[in-house]
Amino acid sequence: MDRLVNVDDTFLYEILDSTHMAIEFSNMEYLKLREADNGTYRELIGGLLVSGEEIVHTYRSVRDGVIFTNKRLIAIDIQGITGKKKQILTLPFDRVQAFSVETAGIIDIDSELYLWFSGMGQVKFEFTSRTDVSRICRHISECILD
Repeated sequence: MDRLVNVDDTFLYEILDSTHMAIEFSNMEYLKLREADNGTYRELIGGLLVSGEEIVHTYRSVRDGVIFTNKRLIAIDIQGITGKKKQILTLPFDRVQAFSVETAGIIDIDSELYLWFSGMGQVKFEFTSRTDVSRICRHISECILD
């Protein structure tokens, strides 16, 4: 049976079964990812980047962020009232089995990106209507089909 667990009003973890998990920005303030400067989280994740890895796209909500590099996707969850505690989730593109995008419409003005990772399950990110999701999809395609 699926269940929903709210963690710090930032991520929802929906347990699909014992081996699959869906991660989703849950609070409206955290849902609206918009483009940001690629240097926004450089100090925070700089030590995680490997030789030859470069930040390609950066998106942020009020507190959280998503970074696309040429090798992986990095999700940053800023936790607590002060924001001193941070969870960093790194998702290598070589583990992506499939992805889909739902573009903005008239009533639903946000775009949603779904990625399925081998051994982990589905990950969902929601972007503001001004985000060029085709550029994100092109980048993911270049990384997983190369």
